[in-house]
Amino acid sequence: MALPKLHTIEDLFDSPRRTNASISPDGTRMAFLAPWKNRLNIWVQDLGDGSEPRAVTADETRSVQSFEWADDPRWLLYLQDDGGDQRWHLYRVDLDTPGSEAVDLTPFPGATVMGFGPSPVRPGKVTLLLDTRAAGMFDSHELDIATGELSLLAESPGPGKIWVQAGDGALFLSELTAEGDVGFSRRDPATGEPHRVLEWKGADYPVGSPWQITPDGTGLWIVSNRATDRTRVVRVDLATGEETEVDSHPTFDVDARMMVNPAVPDPLIRDHQGELLGVRYLGERQVVHALDPHFAEVLANLEKLSEGDLSHVSFDREGRRWVVSFEHDLDPGATWFYDHATGESRLLFRPFPHLDPRTLASMRPVTITARDGLTLPSYLTLPVGVEPKNLPLVLLVHGGPWSRDSWGYFPPAQLMANRGYAVLQVNFRGSTGFGKAHTQAAIGEFAGKMHDDLIDGVDWAVAQGYADPDRVAIVGGSYGGYAALVGVTFTPDRFAAAVDVVGISDLANFMRTQPPFVRPGLINNWYRYVGDPEIPEQEKDMLARSPITRIDQVRTPLMVVQGANDPLVVKAESDNIVASLRSRGVEVEYMVVEGEGHGFVNPENQMAVFEAADRFIAQHLGGRSGRS
Repeated sequence: MALPKLHTIEDLFDSPRRTNASISPDGTRMAFLAPWKNRLNIWVQDLGDGSEPRAVTADETRSVQSFEWADDPRWLLYLQDDGGDQRWHLYRVDLDTPGSEAVDLTPFPGATVMGFGPSPVRPGKVTLLLDTRAAGMFDSHELDIATGELSLLAESPGPGKIWVQAGDGALFLSELTAEGDVGFSRRDPATGEPHRVLEWKGADYPVGSPWQITPDGTGLWIVSNRATDRTRVVRVDLATGEETEVDSHPTFDVDARMMVNPAVPDPLIRDHQGELLGVRYLGERQVVHALDPHFAEVLANLEKLSEGDLSHVSFDREGRRWVVSFEHDLDPGATWFYDHATGESRLLFRPFPHLDPRTLASMRPVTITARDGLTLPSYLTLPVGVEPKNLPLVLLVHGGPWSRDSWGYFPPAQLMANRGYAVLQVNFRGSTGFGKAHTQAAIGEFAGKMHDDLIDGVDWAVAQGYADPDRVAIVGGSYGGYAALVGVTFTPDRFAAAVDVVGISDLANFMRTQPPFVRPGLINNWYRYVGDPEIPEQEKDMLARSPITRIDQVRTPLMVVQGANDPLVVKAESDNIVASLRSRGVEVEYMVVEGEGHGFVNPENQMAVFEAADRFIAQHLGGRSGRS
C-alpha cells in the first residue's frame, strides 16, 4: 500500500477552471466565474448554439466571488471590496455592450453595501442597504439598474435597524432591541412610524436566522426554533402575528450556514416571484424538502444526476431549464444542465477536471462523545493507500465559532490527507446546526469546554487507533486560529505543531476593535458567550481565556498567518502575540498576506499560505510535502 500521487498546492488551491454557474432568467445563457489574468471574473456563454464563452468583467486586482442576474437578462450585478476590507460596492455589467467596463453603482468612499435584491415592487430596480450617511447606519434605497439612479426609501433609525420592502410596497423595520431580541414592525404610511408586529428571541440565534417576506406581503417566513431545539420553517401572519409551521425535519436543522458564509446557498429555495419551492436541511448530509409539486418533480430528476448534495440552483422564469451544481467530497462542484420539458440533461463542466477522484480522500461522518456526555458530530478524512493506524493527525478547527463543518470537498483536508495525515474536524459545542442546546452549551466556555471537546476528539482518534498521540497538529482560521493559540497556551503538551490563521489572541482587544457594521450583532454572540470588555470583572475573565496572557506556556512550534487588511481580526491580534513570543526568545513563523482581509481570495495568496503550512506541518509531523 502506498499514498497516491503527490498533489501540488496548485492542484488543490489554484482557481477552478469554471465555477458558480447560473442560468439567465430567459434560459438562453449561463454566466459563471472563470480565471482571466489570474483572477476569477464573470464569463457568459449561450446555452444553445455552442458558441465560445466571453469574459464580461476584467478585474485584474481581486477575484470576483459571486454575482446575480437582474430580472432583465441584459444585466449582471456583483459586489466587490478593496483588498478584503469588506466595504462592498455594487457593480453592473451590461451584456448588450460587449467590451464595456463594469460600472460601480455605489461609488461612495468608505460606504458599504450590506445586501441587495430585486425590487419586490418595480421591475428593473433593486433594493439595497447602504451606509453613506453614517458608518453602520444602513439606509434602504432603490436603485435603477439601467440609469444608476439611487433613491432613498427610508433612513435607518439606528445601528442594527434596517427597513425592508414587501411585495405590496409596504415597508417593515427589522431591528435588534437593547436586549438582543429581534423586532419586526410595519411602517405607518401616513405617519412613517413603525408599529410592532412580532418579536422573537435573538439569544437563540447567535448569528441571526434566515427570513423572507412572502411575495404578497402578508406573511414572513422565518427559520425558527421557538419552543423547540431544532430549527424549522414557520410562517408568521403580519396582520395577526399568528405563527404556523410550514415545514420541518424530524432530526436536522435548517441549513443556515449562509448567515456566516454567503457562498453557501440560501436554505429557502424560491422561484423568480419569491414563492417558496423547497427547504434545505443539513445533518451528516443534506436533505431537501420540496414544497411545490413542480419543484418536487424537478428535484427527483436533479438528484439522479449526482451522488452529491444539491448545491447552487438556478432556473429560468418558467422553471423549465435548470443549471445546478453538486457538493461532493470526491467530485467537487460538478455542474449540470437539465431541461424539465424534454428530460435532457448534460454535464456542463467540472471545476477541477485535473483531479482524479481515485486520488482524493473520502470524508466520513463520525460521532464522538465529549467527556461530559455531549455528542460531537464530526468528520474524519483518512489518507488513501495506507493503513489507517498510528498516523500523524491534523485537527482542523472551523471558524465562527457559530458555524459548522459539513460533508464535501475541503481543500485543506485533502491536502493533509494527501500528505499522509489523518484529518479530524469536530463540531464542538458552540457550533450551529445541531440544535439550540448544542450551540448554547458554549456560553462561558471559550478556552474551557469548547477546547475540551477538541482534545476529546484527539483522544477519540488515538483510542480508535487512527492517530499517533505524539504527532498531532492543530490548524484553524478565525475562531479556529484562536483555538490553535489556545492549544499551544492551555494544552501545549498535546500538540507537535500549530497553525493559526487570522486568529484572536486577545478577546478584549478583539471586541473593542470590531468595525461599525458588525457591532450591533455582537450582543447575541460575543457579548453573550464571552463577555463585555467594558465591565472589569468580565474583562478579567476574557483575558484569562486569551492566549496573549499565557505566552509563557508556549513550547509548541507555531506558525501565524494574518491578512494585512483584516477588519474583523485586526493585524494587531497577530502582531502582539508574535512580538510577545519573540521577546521571550520563542521562535514563531509569521506570514502577513498583503491585499487580503479575513479570508484570502486571490489564488497566489491562498497557494502561498498553504505551501508554507504544508512545509511547516511536514517539518514537525514528519509527513511528505509539496517539496518531497
